[in-house]
Amino acid sequence: MALINLEYLENEVAILTLNRPEKANALSKEMLADLEQTLQTLKPVRALLIIGSGERVFSAGADLSERAGLSEDEVWPAVERIRSVCAQVAALKCPTIAVLKGGAFGGGLELALACDFRIAAPEAKLGLTETSLGIIPGSFGTVRLTRLVGKSKAMELILMAKKVTAETAFEIGLVNQVAEDALHTALNWAEQLAKNAPIAVQIAKEVIGGASELPEKDAFLLEKEGYLKTIPTADRREGLLAFQEKRRAKFQGR
Repeated sequence: MALINLEYLENEVAILTLNRPEKANALSKEMLADLEQTLQTLKPVRALLIIGSGERVFSAGADLSERAGLSEDEVWPAVERIRSVCAQVAALKCPTIAVLKGGAFGGGLELALACDFRIAAPEAKLGLTETSLGIIPGSFGTVRLTRLVGKSKAMELILMAKKVTAETAFEIGLVNQVAEDALHTALNWAEQLAKNAPIAVQIAKEVIGGASELPEKDAFLLEKEGYLKTIPTADRREGLLAFQEKRRAKFQGR
């Protein structure tokens, strides 16, 4: 059985499924290797959904049965495998959506945090619970969670190893939407993303991500540089023509 499934849809949207439901989609060494390879060979798409197989869990995070057998010298390299995957997801040019139909804990939530958006089912529970295991989040979770929900709330969730409901996650800004059918809602989001000019979407993603880490003056310059990149594109000309002709634009990513 493939540990990672990838499906390309007709509207240039792809769905990547973590497929290890009998182990709560835990990120084993083998699964991480397959996930890295899948991300490296991903065809250009306008949006990517990442979802866990089954209804009860997105991913429980690191495979602790594997981790228990590691020596102290082997632990950090194992963590770096998850860091590498999260970095690859965050670096994708296309928008990414984590579909959280169930629990997302530890490295599983860190993978979701690497995505641009998170859509959660009402029954989903989320948490960076590493301190209950004697460690801390190691795959950018402390940083990304803090930037999403603020220092005080991130301290509360991480230091207390809290698991929060989908509704609470929405209230604090950890997820973008709570929906009864999280996958259907995420597909609707992806469809809307796919309708917009892909180059402009990619550049906007780059600017927002980069500007959040820069002083205001440098962030303004980054925005200007991004806008200048859109001016010579065929998509910009198509957008203006479509507006004049009162029709929907047909963007080609050029």
